[in-house]
Amino acid sequence: MSDRRDYPLIAALAVGVLMMLVLSLAWGDSPVSLPSALGDLVAGQHSVGAIIVGQLRLPRAILGVSIGAALGLCGAVMQGYLRNPLADPGLLGVSGGAALGAVLVFYTGLAGVSALLLPAGGLVGALLAVLLLLGLVGQGGTLVLLLAGAAMSSFAAALTAMAMNLMPSPYAAYEVMRWVMGSLTDRTMTDVWVSLPGTVAGCLLMLTVARALDALALGDEVAESMGFRLRGLLGIQTRVVVGAAVAVGSCVAVSGAIGFVGLVVPHLLRPLTGHQPSRLLLPSALGGALLLLVADAAVRLLSGATEIQIGVLTALIGAPVFFHRVIAMRRTMP
Repeated sequence: MSDRRDYPLIAALAVGVLMMLVLSLAWGDSPVSLPSALGDLVAGQHSVGAIIVGQLRLPRAILGVSIGAALGLCGAVMQGYLRNPLADPGLLGVSGGAALGAVLVFYTGLAGVSALLLPAGGLVGALLAVLLLLGLVGQGGTLVLLLAGAAMSSFAAALTAMAMNLMPSPYAAYEVMRWVMGSLTDRTMTDVWVSLPGTVAGCLLMLTVARALDALALGDEVAESMGFRLRGLLGIQTRVVVGAAVAVGSCVAVSGAIGFVGLVVPHLLRPLTGHQPSRLLLPSALGGALLLLVADAAVRLLSGATEIQIGVLTALIGAPVFFHRVIAMRRTMP
């Protein structure tokens, strides 16, 4: 899946992720000694440092790594499978389905019953979205998948907007709006354990299509002649859709919608991996984790009385990248 030529890039990204992970644990409004806090946490002592690191900063850092990696990997897989550099994890409509499920938990008041019901609603929404998507696509190809995903996204967005419009409480509507914009604030280890299994399972499933993506770059007929099954229960399309849906749905269920990570990271790293889809997967996962950790650190640095939502910040980072891309493409066109 990776080439020896990619080792320096992978090592640099891994070091960057590790450095930002340590910074996320050490830096905050309340200064703590990270070695002492981690020692107390491992020993089971309930010191102030152990509580701050273990209950506030550690879940946020873990989710930053896992969600960023899943979004970056999913973006690279989607762009490779669809052979479309503008494809991103939200293209399938699963993000919208997960957001709708969580919004309905807010709308019905179940969010106040148990903290677990909010991510559970997101997971149920993502599951229903992927089942509907697979039913719509059937044995159709990439064009049918694109159309079905666009229809799912629009439908989920419309239902989400209607639920927010009919929200009985202005406070609940405000909470929904903040959640939809994406955030890692106030997440707990419960959110980590809810999200992590599906995120890991979805990413592993997407990694199984690495070699097939190289073959698909030469066309569907070439890929099939090389022995890759494109359709069917265990086909490439099913593994891509289910893997992306499980991973992204698990992420959105606890963090809300965080855009542009899966779109921007593969764009930035593709020239460094020889434009080969399989070589792009691992760097994109590490790059996504690094970008989200950096964005989360920037959120904490820039926020005042009201914290900036991380989904807003990633959009502000991603949009200029595409402005630059458009300008560069315009200059190279005859």
